[in-house]
Amino acid sequence: MARPRRIGEFELIARYFAPLARSFAGAGNLQSDNAFLAADARHDLVVKTDTIVAGVHFLADEQPRRVAAKALRVCLSDLAAGGAAPFVYQLSLALPTQWTEKWLAAFAKGLASDQRRYGIVLCGGDTVVTPGPLTITITAFGRVVRGRGIGRGGARDGDELWVSGTIGDGALGLLAVQGGLQELTARQRAVLEDRYRLPRPRHELGQRLVGVVNAMADVSDGLLADAGHIADASSLAVNVERDDVPLSPAARAAVTADPRLWGNVLGGGDDYELVIAAPSRKRVALQAAARLAGTKITRIGRFARGAGVKLTAGGRVVAAPRRGYVHF
Repeated sequence: MARPRRIGEFELIARYFAPLARSFAGAGNLQSDNAFLAADARHDLVVKTDTIVAGVHFLADEQPRRVAAKALRVCLSDLAAGGAAPFVYQLSLALPTQWTEKWLAAFAKGLASDQRRYGIVLCGGDTVVTPGPLTITITAFGRVVRGRGIGRGGARDGDELWVSGTIGDGALGLLAVQGGLQELTARQRAVLEDRYRLPRPRHELGQRLVGVVNAMADVSDGLLADAGHIADASSLAVNVERDDVPLSPAARAAVTADPRLWGNVLGGGDDYELVIAAPSRKRVALQAAARLAGTKITRIGRFARGAGVKLTAGGRVVAAPRRGYVHF
């Protein structure tokens, strides 16, 4: 007898949880990762909650300072996608029964370091013990000028698709950590591993794009998936030109050695770059904002009428072996 089909993450949200948020406009029908709440006469709060689990989102034996950094930075990446400046955060820790004070001290030290780096401070939370794996939930609050926060649903027909930094390093870094990519040099594998272990949220760029771009998301589930999230929320189609996707030298070496790794690059996630929808008339302003933020951006496609994600290479449609990370 066939097993019943389990619904995916976004179908689950739309069916069961979006109705619970329908009466609150700032929830955006739960189509974006952030919620927007009026804070005062000049600012909105941008709110994001994220959970990471040992053995799922980070290595079970990862150094505690890196666990702390990843837990906080994945939330800060979403704040960046909303155009928000970091403000405060809350922390919920579900510690395994074998936790030690030495581990916790190093974890807190890692959080303190990133608080200084990103200008954010802890304001509350909860701590419990669990028989399961270490589980960390952070709710981060950012501030943005009232009514100017950036969501996923604002892209327009004809908008250009841009992305910050380089793509694929996170997913390839996970392969390297797991002992793969032996065809690369030790230095190349180390670069990719570092990108997987320590996300670099584009907070300075995100804040500079308020009033410049129409929609934005961070690349956490995978480039094709997250560009598709913008397209879906905006009731549009999006075309991604594979040959224009920016790669680091290490990622370029990996896909040159094994072209099948394009699936990991485009659909693996964990890049924490920004994927951006912007009108062509704002191209100069967009590039100026990127220069001021010290972040490279690359135009890789366009939004158009229709639905879905189309991947091309040299202008010809190609199959996308992997759209993005699937949580369920």
